[in-house]
Amino acid sequence: MSRRKLYLAAYDVRQPRRLRAALKRVRAHATGGQKSVHEVYLTPGEHRELLHDMSLLLEENEDRFLLLRLDPRQEPLVYGKATPPHDPAFFYGG
Repeated sequence: MSRRKLYLAAYDVRQPRRLRAALKRVRAHATGGQKSVHEVYLTPGEHRELLHDMSLLLEENEDRFLLLRLDPRQEPLVYGKATPPHDPAFFYGG
């Protein structure tokens, strides 16, 4: 059984350089999402690392970052062509 938990990662970043860096960092774990909101599966260590990296990357007075753990008992609702999030066997972080 995977130790990863499903989170919703959302950010609002003012400066384009920081925005690109935030997108790259979050997408390393993303299984889906759009624009600046992504579904991410994280182990406890990845969770700590992502929070730490984002705290170094973002400006506290200008940017916002939210990492919200989703209830694993809740069945995902998807509309249109959307697919439910899933925890893949591995992530490529290259």
